[in-house]
Amino acid sequence: MQYMRRAISLASRGSGFVSPNPLVGAVVVKDGKVIGQGWHKEFGGAHAEVNAINSASEPVDGAELYVNLEPCGHQGKTPPCTELIIRSGIKKVIVGMRDPNPLVNGKGISILRDHGIEVHSGILESECKKLNEIFIKFVTTRKPFVVFKYAMTLDGKIATVDNASRWITGEESRKIVHRLRQKMSSVMVGVNTVLFDDPMLNVRLAGKKPRQPLKIIADSSLRIPLEAKVLTNDPQLCLIACTEKAGKNKINEIRRTGAQVFVCPEKDGRVDLAWLFAMLGAMDIDGILLEGGSELAFSVLKDGLADKVIAFIAPKILGGAKAPTAVGGEGISAMEQAINLRDMKIRKVGNDFMIEGYLKNEYRVE
Repeated sequence: MQYMRRAISLASRGSGFVSPNPLVGAVVVKDGKVIGQGWHKEFGGAHAEVNAINSASEPVDGAELYVNLEPCGHQGKTPPCTELIIRSGIKKVIVGMRDPNPLVNGKGISILRDHGIEVHSGILESECKKLNEIFIKFVTTRKPFVVFKYAMTLDGKIATVDNASRWITGEESRKIVHRLRQKMSSVMVGVNTVLFDDPMLNVRLAGKKPRQPLKIIADSSLRIPLEAKVLTNDPQLCLIACTEKAGKNKINEIRRTGAQVFVCPEKDGRVDLAWLFAMLGAMDIDGILLEGGSELAFSVLKDGLADKVIAFIAPKILGGAKAPTAVGGEGISAMEQAINLRDMKIRKVGNDFMIEGYLKNEYRVE
């Protein structure tokens, strides 16, 4: 168990750098000691098994290999990991979970067993699945894993009656949000969030230069001002989703900034989000961090497009009948129709509380 936990920990270091590939870590153990370890560091780079074997401090023949995801047995951007494992003389492979990728899904394990290597699978499987929940949904559905994130006060407000929202939560919570942005390949908001808050929607963390997410703005009529920070800071990383209601001149003006514009079909007078998410999946956008606003959030929840909710609750009270809440829209009239979360977790972050829960179980691949 300890070596698999080490593999999971190593795998997590690739978060924000390898998508749409999975997070993978590997540990080589011989005579009860770790002689090599590695992880998948960047998209298109060497896989974890390769890095672990190449880092070994002594020959790996007769050793055991612990890896959180089944080794691949097909040619992709890099050669099959199974070939190197077989050549290396490793005698046993311990796998956290089978790879749900249809190109793999048990084939890597079969190849290893066919060559006389002992393979055990399903070790710390639930932890391995949670680590790669984004990859699991994306590789099996070609749709992004959607996380709805918001911060609110104890009385459920996301801003004051004058729409002031900085800052509801503390610095520790905001750092977690930036790590979430790095982890996800895109961040999405509605145009009202841009109009009221003018966010940059980028990652601002110390240390290794992070990969910046794609900034997606749902804006049916293209009300976004050309001076908005999302268009003046890295506009090539900005995508505006509008409908036919948007004027052609405004579309051209936005495109001249370097940003992309998607003219989407309408649903209920707004951007058809299911269509948009399918297009984003086709672009290899495997995850979306939905950060607001309340109308967009309700649409995503109502249409069953969200997979996970992360809420930060600050010990503050704002009051105000007209102060905005995290989820708006027309709302739900019957309590029996309430959208329920499962697999809930709560932890304290500074003075705030962070609550996580799932709306679907698509990350649980049997």
